[in-house]
Amino acid sequence: MIFALLLTCAACAGNLQDQQPELAFSSRQGLDPTLVSRAISEAHGLQAMGRRVWCVPFARNASGIELRGNADTWWDKAGVAFDRGHQPVVGAVMAFSGTRKLPMGHVAVVSNVVSDREIAVDHANWIRNKISLDMRVIDVSDNNDWSAVRVESTPGQLGRVYPVDGFIFSSAQDS
Repeated sequence: MIFALLLTCAACAGNLQDQQPELAFSSRQGLDPTLVSRAISEAHGLQAMGRRVWCVPFARNASGIELRGNADTWWDKAGVAFDRGHQPVVGAVMAFSGTRKLPMGHVAVVSNVVSDREIAVDHANWIRNKISLDMRVIDVSDNNDWSAVRVESTPGQLGRVYPVDGFIFSSAQDS
């Protein structure tokens, strides 16, 4: 009986390893798996040292878009060196506007375009000091222009409405 229980636990542990976020990203078309892997690895390294994981370095590492400064400055800074737009593309950085709830803004990398009003994103620190992969985001803007979104940070539950400036595209992507 105990032997059967141990085998069951070992089998479950093996299945949990297969579901690790680091292993799941490699099949997502349009993302550079090397960049995403590096972003995840660096974030885990910071966590292991007891340091904070922030959205900006994670998005920069995962997308290859080399911008500096708080997330709320990325949209304006990107206008000089990167294409910008209002429709999501896998690999683009979604730039959230600064608000009372997000005073420094927020940035996330589009990991999947599900439909014209739903995407998934990879980002850090939406949930304090955590990496979130393939988190669901819904466009709730009146004009279907991704200027207002709700993020599913708890499975099956969409949060409040957040304003979005738009999407920043790397030079290798179409705007």
